Amino acid sequence: SQTITGNFANVIHGLNANHLTDQVIQRSKRMILDTLGVGLLGTSTEVCHKVTQYSKIYSSEISSTIWGHLDFRLPPLYAAFVNGVAVHSMDFDDTWHPATHPSGAVLPAVIALSEAFPQKKKISGLDLLLAFNVGIEVQGRLLRFSGEARNIPKRY
Repeated sequence: SQTITGNFANVIHGLNANHLTDQVIQRSKRMILDTLGVGLLGTSTEVCHKVTQYSKIYSSEISSTIWGHLDFRLPPLYAAFVNGVAVHSMDFDDTWHPATHPSGAVLPAVIALSEAFPQKKKISGLDLLLAFNVGIEVQGRLLRFSGEARNIPKRY
């Protein structure tokens, strides 16, 4: 018999671009566009300025874009961190019930990682959509599995 974790990993590992229906593609493009817009707006917040300044102490040969900044880049981990803070800084990012913000956690990481690939191994737009949707799927399944998450509405 297989464990819940093993089953979960097999399902996620088995996902591919053929699983992306037209409806999923359209909705995820809308989610991505919304998240980018909210993230760009969030780059003007005080908290985003603070994490950007903090993160500038880190560097590496591999770098990713900081949204709203053409003057410098950061290592992928810190680019995902700064861009994720920008997305969530005003709490306008998308939400599920019980409370979680799916795109703000997934998109900055997916974009930062996609930029870290060597030029000759760049991923396609469809690969990016797949990675985004896998991240959303993982988050949704973890939310469903979590007894803590189910109790959030009662606790607040």
